[in-house]
Amino acid sequence: MGKPNLLSHQQKDYYQQKGYCFPIAVLEEREVARFRNNFDDYCLKNADQVAALPPRDQHIVFSETHSYLKWVYEIVSHTKVLDAVECVLGPNLLVWNTRWFAKMPGDKTYISWHQDATYWGLHPPKVATAWVALSESVPENGCMRLLPGSHHGALLPQRETYAADNALSRGQEIAVEVDETKAVDVCLRPGEMSLHDIGLVHGSNVNRSDGPRIGLAIRYIAPEVVQEGTARQIAFLVRGKDEYSHFDPGEPPTSNSPTGGMHSEAVKRMLKNLMPAGYTVPGVSGKHEER
Repeated sequence: MGKPNLLSHQQKDYYQQKGYCFPIAVLEEREVARFRNNFDDYCLKNADQVAALPPRDQHIVFSETHSYLKWVYEIVSHTKVLDAVECVLGPNLLVWNTRWFAKMPGDKTYISWHQDATYWGLHPPKVATAWVALSESVPENGCMRLLPGSHHGALLPQRETYAADNALSRGQEIAVEVDETKAVDVCLRPGEMSLHDIGLVHGSNVNRSDGPRIGLAIRYIAPEVVQEGTARQIAFLVRGKDEYSHFDPGEPPTSNSPTGGMHSEAVKRMLKNLMPAGYTVPGVSGKHEER
């Protein structure tokens, strides 16, 4: 089998220079419709729990769903998605984390300017985020925004605000002035995705439209990447081979049962490594131990 060519040489070079690439067509219209129906049904079943949580804690419901929902695992292991990611990370790919980012009309959720590399503790930084759109994603409904080339050089200082409407778990934000005139809006149609580097400065505004903005962020890593922290996190090998065994291997879910898979355990281990000691995990494990 030849090497994936979903991205052109120009797109690969652009990703290395600017830190991102979009739009990339990955899902057919019928796939988008099925996955969107599945997502809407998932939200309906979990509506009460979501309503009881501030946006910064809704990751309890919206993260790691690939670990126990077969339809989400279909997205993270989709051939076209992996073909694009392989172009920037190489032939061996693990899914380290997933998170749904849904902004409904009227809610106040936003994401401040931040760099993922500051908090994730992944070394070397052979990490890319694929953001797969199940709805239109445009400035009016709070699409992702990027600062081109900001993945080069030292990481910027950040502060933790724990702001209630910030969808980031710590409310982290860049602690220096950001020149928003240089920001790029990541406009996507349903079924398209973007790719961005772990060090790229990015964020998004409030949804001011009459429609939802729904997307799945999939964090892919190369197997040689090591995770800081005391918990061995769970990762799913979706392409190639893992000769390093730095993570506990996840088993692909075989159903969409809410009691199946390893969702709670995956969330608990992730938060133990990424959140400060004493953080209360709503509905998962209470306060975790010192790192």
